Amino acid sequence: MPQITACIICKNEEIYIESCLSALQSFGIPIVVTDTGSTDRTVAIIKSVLTQQDKLCHFTWCDDFSAAKNYCAMQANSDWIWMIDADEIICDCIVDEIFSFVQNPENQNKIGTISLKNTFYLQGTETFSIAKLGRIYNQNHYHYEGTIHEQLTIGNTSDFVSGKPDIHSSHAITESISSDRYILLPATFNHMGYGTPEILKRKCKRNIALLEKEYHKEKEPYLAYQLGNAYATLEEHETAITYFEEGLSFDLDPSLQYVRSMVEAYGYSLLALKRNQQALSFQGIYDTFAVTADFVFLMGLIYMNNAMFEEAISEFDKATTFPNCSVEGTNSFRALYNKGVILECTGKIAEAIDSYKQCQHFTPAIQRLNILCPSTTK
Repeated sequence: MPQITACIICKNEEIYIESCLSALQSFGIPIVVTDTGSTDRTVAIIKSVLTQQDKLCHFTWCDDFSAAKNYCAMQANSDWIWMIDADEIICDCIVDEIFSFVQNPENQNKIGTISLKNTFYLQGTETFSIAKLGRIYNQNHYHYEGTIHEQLTIGNTSDFVSGKPDIHSSHAITESISSDRYILLPATFNHMGYGTPEILKRKCKRNIALLEKEYHKEKEPYLAYQLGNAYATLEEHETAITYFEEGLSFDLDPSLQYVRSMVEAYGYSLLALKRNQQALSFQGIYDTFAVTADFVFLMGLIYMNNAMFEEAISEFDKATTFPNCSVEGTNSFRALYNKGVILECTGKIAEAIDSYKQCQHFTPAIQRLNILCPSTTK
């Protein structure tokens, strides 16, 4: 019996499914793919790529991602499941450590966490964020719940699928990803995202429809966060702010990853709508949330947009003292670049040049250096 099985649900993923499967196969892990009704070349590609140890099955789509994922997990010949999305391509993994994790009897109730790189645009340039997601679990102890943005929840997968009572829980929504239940493992995926703007718009609208249906049943702050994110992605920031404010109106634990992310997304939506004065209210939550480079960087932007330049520089300097960040560059070149912009605009050219030079290969900084000191950048 295999130690662990990679499980993937998909529908119309002909663009990425071959890359997703081929990258996984190099690790020798059995794969179960559950197609939920593809009408493009997805199924034909899967059949051409899967080996004898792998399996293709089908599930009738019912607007419920958890139902599809739980069904997929039950098709595996292992207790341990590694759930992967069809547009995620593994780029770095120490598979022996994954095997060691699942073989350790002390980890039966643990959830293995992987790193997911998401590409997006910040201040006009492409960047990426790193999300830590619980994806490796023992299906004797966990199953998925939630029709969309589904979460691992305590309870045997087979019990959940068969409808046995008393297995539902909200641990996945209320528990911090940094708790002892979660173990960070050496596996990183590139999330290929939504491909084109058209695909992005279509999938966001699909997500919003499912999320709003759930949110109207029960107003959970996590659902409000996901709705806000979806609308912000579509640049519909007015609606995004409405959901962020509803989500943040709950009594929340500020140590939770999604709560921190919701606060930061709320701040960026305020800035996108130039509600700079309103964003200054973040001063009131500074002591609680200024524990990450990402929030401190955001605070620098808020001060910058309110022409509070000394305060902004102080925040950008502080951001560079953090060893880690979620959004690439918030603890390094992005903070230094914004500091340079302020110094340049206030006439401190020599200091601005020094700050830009510390930005390494960040294109906007190089462009400013080409203007300020062209002879030294050629």
